[in-house]
Amino acid sequence: MKYLYFIYQYLIAWPLLIVLTIFTALFTIIFVPFRNAEFVHKEQQFWSRSFFWLMLLPVSVDGTEHIKPGQSYVFVANHQSMFDVWLVYGWLPVIFKWLMKAELRKVPFVGTACKAAGHIFVDRRNAKAAMESLKNVEKQLTGGVCTVIFPEGTRSLNGEVGRFKRGAFQIAWDLGLPVIPLSLDGCFEVLPKGKPFVHRHPVHMHIGEAIDLKQFADPNEAIEAVRNAVIDGRQKK
Repeated sequence: MKYLYFIYQYLIAWPLLIVLTIFTALFTIIFVPFRNAEFVHKEQQFWSRSFFWLMLLPVSVDGTEHIKPGQSYVFVANHQSMFDVWLVYGWLPVIFKWLMKAELRKVPFVGTACKAAGHIFVDRRNAKAAMESLKNVEKQLTGGVCTVIFPEGTRSLNGEVGRFKRGAFQIAWDLGLPVIPLSLDGCFEVLPKGKPFVHRHPVHMHIGEAIDLKQFADPNEAIEAVRNAVIDGRQKK
């Protein structure tokens, strides 16, 4: 069955997903000016869920009751693999803007579509440009629009939660927004960094309780509290 699954993903699932990705990107680029943000989000949510449906991966989510309608949040998630992006995009029940590394702008179709949808590219090699990117996303975080950040900065090499970078929390501090930890589990087993094959494995997203960073006098203490909440949430399945 393992070998049949590998054959299935390369002969059927991935070709279908590539076609769907191109179609979704073109649809987003063309229709963003004529449709509202909720319509675009639903369309891209369907695209993200398709990766799990076509790869036959079971998904479970809990903690949606911690999200208050109309409230903007900064969601902070651990980063295990590319499937984290599709898991969050597919099942997080809010409209949000990604903070994405600038290199993704060069991905054919996808980079242009992400720009059209209002996602923000961050050049981590240029501190001034990175700060401008943060200001741009801050302007959009009103009326329940949120942002999602991977504060580790890169995918985990072993599936464990790495150190959180301070810059990822700047938006929450600047705007006084609550932070909600997202605990992602199983995506590392599905597709570890640098591996070419998808493996069938259940994935889970736990949406934690909102954390007000103003309760902490020390910024490092606030960051560590969010990181610990992400780690603890991975146990709640």
